[in-house]
Amino acid sequence: MFPTWDSDLFQLINQAHQPWLDQPMVIISGKLTWIPLYAFLIYLLYKEHKSKVWKTILYLISTVIFADQVSSSILKPLFKRLRPCHLEVFQSWIHLPDGCGGLYGFCSSHSANAFAVAIGFYLVSKNRLMGTILIVWATLIAYSRIYLGAHYPLDVIIGAIVGAIGAFTLFQAYAKLTKKS
Repeated sequence: MFPTWDSDLFQLINQAHQPWLDQPMVIISGKLTWIPLYAFLIYLLYKEHKSKVWKTILYLISTVIFADQVSSSILKPLFKRLRPCHLEVFQSWIHLPDGCGGLYGFCSSHSANAFAVAIGFYLVSKNRLMGTILIVWATLIAYSRIYLGAHYPLDVIIGAIVGAIGAFTLFQAYAKLTKKS
């Protein structure tokens, strides 16, 4: 069902690990690592959207909830694609500096959530510099998931698409809501 290039690219990335990069990749993938970034984004939004900052924050939270639920509650149970670390064929060589994780990996919730924040923030702020920085940040998180052996490349690509679709779709409602105010 899934293309062979996906497994081949996973193997190439995961086996190209470097010991000095293991801990930084674990940190990049950490859920709590990015709380200071989120606080900074809220500050930027407050500066720009004082009167509607709560609507803007609610929009961003909604994009993450959408991305997370589609990836975790719909796609993972629907496709039931085992994470690479759960496949016996990879056990002799897979590099897992952060353990294995849950059973299913399609699609990556980390990737979906990060791209939901990146695209969503750009849509509400129109700040090209921060939008670019956040896309690079989301891409780094997605890459870390492959490096750590938690996901195939297609898992993170589809996760990114899910996050972007959620951000764009929910932005339509946000735009209507904030126009009325």
